[in-house]
Amino acid sequence: MSKVSKRPAVRMPTAAENKAITAAAKSDPDAQPLTPAQLMAMAPLKSLRGRPKSENKKLLVSVRYSPEVVAYFKSTGEGWQSRMDGVLRQYVSRHTRSA
Repeated sequence: MSKVSKRPAVRMPTAAENKAITAAAKSDPDAQPLTPAQLMAMAPLKSLRGRPKSENKKLLVSVRYSPEVVAYFKSTGEGWQSRMDGVLRQYVSRHTRSA
């Protein structure tokens, strides 16, 4: 059995009501309309969501480590994955041969 929504239908204002609303908004000194330049400078909300994009993108890989290694890094607390990455980067920088 389908359920009927109990929410009232949205009713758009008439032209006269819209004119009165606009006049009231323009008379409020704290709610002045945006200029065309301000409107153009606005960014869509979707583009502002989430974490900022990193310049150093990391790759998602699946790797198996010994239980002792994972247990050790987890025991160091939050951020253990970043610390593990730091140790591996340090290893790479020390063991990279110059061409």
